[in-house]
Amino acid sequence: MLGLFSAKSDHPLADAREARRVFEELSGRDAVAALDEVAGWLESVAADELLKQPERLALVFQLDEAAQVHARKLGREYLNSPRLGRQQEFRLWQANHDFWAQLAQAYHACLTRYRSQEKGGEAIRADLPLLVVRMLRASSAQLEWDQFRYGPINAELWQRMGQAYLLAEQGKFARQALMPYANAAGESTVESEYLKALVFQASSMDSLLPLEIEIAERLIAHFLPHFVFTAEARPDNVYWVDADKPAPPRRLAVQPQIAPSLRFFSTGAALARLEALQRLAEGGEVPAQVNLGAQYSARIVLPVIKHLATYWAPKPPMRSHDRHRVKSRLTVINGLAGVHARLAEKGGEESEAWVVDDVSLGGMGAQVPLTASDWVRIGALVGMQPEGGRNWLVGVIRRFSRETPVQGAVGVETLSKSPQAIAGDLGGMDCNAILLDTLRSGDTVRVILPGAAFEPAIPLVFAWQGRSARLDPVEQLESGVDFDLGLYRVAPPG
Repeated sequence: MLGLFSAKSDHPLADAREARRVFEELSGRDAVAALDEVAGWLESVAADELLKQPERLALVFQLDEAAQVHARKLGREYLNSPRLGRQQEFRLWQANHDFWAQLAQAYHACLTRYRSQEKGGEAIRADLPLLVVRMLRASSAQLEWDQFRYGPINAELWQRMGQAYLLAEQGKFARQALMPYANAAGESTVESEYLKALVFQASSMDSLLPLEIEIAERLIAHFLPHFVFTAEARPDNVYWVDADKPAPPRRLAVQPQIAPSLRFFSTGAALARLEALQRLAEGGEVPAQVNLGAQYSARIVLPVIKHLATYWAPKPPMRSHDRHRVKSRLTVINGLAGVHARLAEKGGEESEAWVVDDVSLGGMGAQVPLTASDWVRIGALVGMQPEGGRNWLVGVIRRFSRETPVQGAVGVETLSKSPQAIAGDLGGMDCNAILLDTLRSGDTVRVILPGAAFEPAIPLVFAWQGRSARLDPVEQLESGVDFDLGLYRVAPPG
């Protein structure tokens, strides 16, 4: 195939011998370096005006195939390495994200040249089904990697994907089954790749952790054949999208303008099957035929199943408490150590200023500057002091999205409006903790401990109002970024 390239282009990969050397060396490269190199080659191939259309597409196909092993390896490393530093985590994220974004762009450039009826387009007509499937798959991967850092999502991505789908539909190959990659099992279609991206977006990933997002994507792929995707306005439709517009899918609570490019989808039988899986997971079982990319316990998978069931339901999820719109400043401290020090009036970390958008009995939504807030993530513990107040609240970030590279939006669940810093003994170890509830003999109380400190058989003993108090462990309620949330029973006074 490489021997067909035109001598008019001086691109290095247009030379068969040089191309062979590059592809051979890529296989032995470090995964991060390999993806960076492939991203650079993709950019240069897509921009070369002298390459003919079949030559350009052949090279993009080959670069894509050469990078797949490296991309899978780095994806697993990003999601499953337990103790990545922030810089290493970002380096892995950037290598993966930039590769998928550049691959999607390269395929889009090939498709754009074909649609513009550039000379040589007829020579790639037979490859269009594979081109569009791979473009949509790369775009979906870009979307997922964007979501791992909670955005922002470029709205143009939706228009590119939608227009590629419409082209396939017009060409009558949207449902043509094919193997996207020769060395990866499983067939796909243009329609299923597009629908999977739509369902992923509709499933509201901004309250899930990256590993949970990956599990959700795998569950979507598993149940996708049971979704209904149609151009008809039907009573059972739940979501809609205008495939020709730069906008994500939306629930039918917002009515669309009538257009020939409107498409609708609903869960069909997928919701009932997901609920059946939920019952199995509640019993501790995750069937082996559900391919999640790795073996995960039911404890890890079950919250993701419940999340998807909520957003796949015909009726949108209801909030537990009414929200009230406000605009006020909020002083915020990050992490258990900083919050404990501030509650104990021993200084503490420097604070940040957030702007509250809305409040409810259960928490608040706020705008967050991200230039200095690389710590902001789902599961982060925060201390909060409303403007004009003297008391501190304790909460956990439950929802996070990047509105722009320097501005984010968070949803914070308030755990306590009257937290108390305590310093105690936990099995012979000093333990700075935060008491969230009032101490009453025989009652249960929630306590925030350092990460991995909760022990099911070890009581927490501390001084309290001139006497010794003992809390006997009941269960661990949660594990966050740097803390455990434990439920304890207050022992009678000694």
